[in-house]
Amino acid sequence: MNVLLLNGSPRQYGCTYTALKEAQNQFDKLGVQSEIFWIGKTVAGCTACGACRKTGKCVFSDGLNDLAARLDTFDGVIVGSPVYYASPSGQILSFLDRLFYSSSGKLAGKPGAVVVSCRRGGATASFDVLNKYFSINNMPIVTSNYWNQVHGNTPEEVVQDEEGMQTVRTLAANMTYLLSCIEAGRKAGVKPPVYEEKIKTNFIR
Repeated sequence: MNVLLLNGSPRQYGCTYTALKEAQNQFDKLGVQSEIFWIGKTVAGCTACGACRKTGKCVFSDGLNDLAARLDTFDGVIVGSPVYYASPSGQILSFLDRLFYSSSGKLAGKPGAVVVSCRRGGATASFDVLNKYFSINNMPIVTSNYWNQVHGNTPEEVVQDEEGMQTVRTLAANMTYLLSCIEAGRKAGVKPPVYEEKIKTNFIR
């Protein structure tokens, strides 16, 4: 089993990284492989050009295509983001918009989870925004014993958030359990769902 940990903070080793690292440490203890992938400081937003629908790749070259090419090697994904004005970082939103638009098929069926980092408020609003990427793409959402959030202005303060750190560790344990159940079902011959062709409508047709 292998889990992708997406670091959506412009600070590579800040508070969000500290939370994801706690999850990675727990995965290590449970014998699960994981990788923390930093999306970088500058991430282009989707321009709705539609090129990825024809080529399978995004027109921007900022690391997204390289990661998308490896998505089949990951069994689950945890998205981490700081909270800016009660919302996730612009970088992670731009990255996920393009990743899900260009590679949603490679993510469907994989368990997903979110971890947000904030000083004080806005965590649950950001948590809700990011979980919607999973809920629109047939991805089971993994939960913990509380909403997955850590608090602090610095990595050192985040470590002092004992409840937040425990929440992240519990999340990693629950992710491991679900992945183990999926693997056991696969070995037992349980087939994944067969989906109908997507019906798309709007309010005028």
